[in-house]
Amino acid sequence: MEPAPGPQEKYHLITRNLQEVLGEDKLMAILKERELKIYWGTATTGKPHVAYFVPMSKIADFLKAGCEVTILFADLHAYLDNMKAPWELLELRTRYYENVIKAMLESIGVPLEKLKFVQGTDYQLSKEYTLDVYRLSSVVTQHDAKKAGAEVVKQVEHPLLSGLLYPGLQALDEEYLKVDAQFGGVDQRKIFTFAEKYLPSLGYAKRVHLMNPMVPGLTGSKMSSSEEDSKIDLLDRKEDVKKKLKKAFCEPGNVENNGVLSFIKHVLFPLKSEFVILREEKWGGNKTYTTYEALEKDFAEQVVHPGDLKNSVEVALNKLLDPIREKFNSPELKKLTNAAYPNPSKAKPAEKGTKNSEPEDVIPSRLDIRVGKVISVEKHPDADSLYVEKIDVGEPEPRTVVSGLVQFVPKEQLQDRLVVLLCNLKPQKMRGVESQGMVLCASSVGEPRQVEPLDPPAGCCAGERVYVEGYEGGEPDDELKPKKKVFEKLQADFRISEDCVAQWKQKNFLTKLGRVCCKSLKGGSIS
Repeated sequence: MEPAPGPQEKYHLITRNLQEVLGEDKLMAILKERELKIYWGTATTGKPHVAYFVPMSKIADFLKAGCEVTILFADLHAYLDNMKAPWELLELRTRYYENVIKAMLESIGVPLEKLKFVQGTDYQLSKEYTLDVYRLSSVVTQHDAKKAGAEVVKQVEHPLLSGLLYPGLQALDEEYLKVDAQFGGVDQRKIFTFAEKYLPSLGYAKRVHLMNPMVPGLTGSKMSSSEEDSKIDLLDRKEDVKKKLKKAFCEPGNVENNGVLSFIKHVLFPLKSEFVILREEKWGGNKTYTTYEALEKDFAEQVVHPGDLKNSVEVALNKLLDPIREKFNSPELKKLTNAAYPNPSKAKPAEKGTKNSEPEDVIPSRLDIRVGKVISVEKHPDADSLYVEKIDVGEPEPRTVVSGLVQFVPKEQLQDRLVVLLCNLKPQKMRGVESQGMVLCASSVGEPRQVEPLDPPAGCCAGERVYVEGYEGGEPDDELKPKKKVFEKLQADFRISEDCVAQWKQKNFLTKLGRVCCKSLKGGSIS
């Protein structure tokens, strides 16, 4: 039997791979006296993905260090964060999270009996907790509450009061869970410093805060539930894992914002203390690394090829996912998954000849809207008011698009600019030239009529998807049928906000980099 680790060794296990620790002296003082009590909370919103293995790996470290660990399923927080989880789905999503988090922990060998699982609404609706929320609201300024939630709470044009309550509840959780420390991502830092500032004003102790770095997603940005290509779902099939890893950003020699390397560093190495690069004998055969630094050095020097790195991660990742897939293959958990995350995409069209069929959902995710880059602009040979543009939308060949913008936008202002293109309209000929899309523009309400093409956020690439917030997950129609008038029905609720943001029913048009806007036509329509 291995001897119990001493305070210094415990400190190393608890803090390794973290980006920041607030309260290091207090942490060491506690470890010299007793075991640390710590909690990690997760709001039960979108489906957990493989990036959740990063906190799971740290939880394994905490347990090795002898910590008493509580996992909080923050169901009330999920509702308060701009209603990311509707009230009627809250209980179902919490059950899904509990099952999937436990399956993840089991897959990396963490003994569940050493963990305590708590649901937020088990204590957050009590008289004492509610009174403390009111007490806290009497001392916290609106500025501090908004600032604390800026990195975590979903930012919208007209913020709800619930988003201002969110940081205070998370601070109070530290007291009501009776812990010494809270663990989370570095995106939680402002909430952690908020807790350190305000808990003492209620007579409660300041806690230690441990922060993981934000691990890049497969695209090189933060791994996100709302960006399909940036994340691998825990229940993805092996062929989907292969496809997503194949697309992953992993430039030869580049170790910055490399999601594949980050996953090895923060998940695979801490679990196994080694990583094996699998490759054919003619390329040097398999090589075992016992430190991440040695692997990163070889990748930077291009001794390790991105293809071999991805293949090796694919094998290791599937070993972690196999027991989770197997567990969720049961009829009971399949039913829970479908109930907690109902498919928002279109309903199946009725078979020909059937009556009283379910109506199709007319929702924004049915539109295939993408960022496009205008490669060339020419006047239509047979129509003075029309342009013929070649627009790159991330496909092998640019699309030909005919637009009635001649009297509104000079040719040189269109050339090389980014636009927003509706890509799944049925192609139609306009004065003899087939148009394969529609450039979406803001249009003024009064006379004289003014028109401005919508602007994607700076830094977008051709082909990036544009979606309406809350409708990120649905699949667009292959082609919109003119008789169904799906676009026309949705377009009736397209508007430009007073901040010049494109919206559908007051929900913003977004890309992964932010909001889609126009230059100046407040309150205008979109066509």
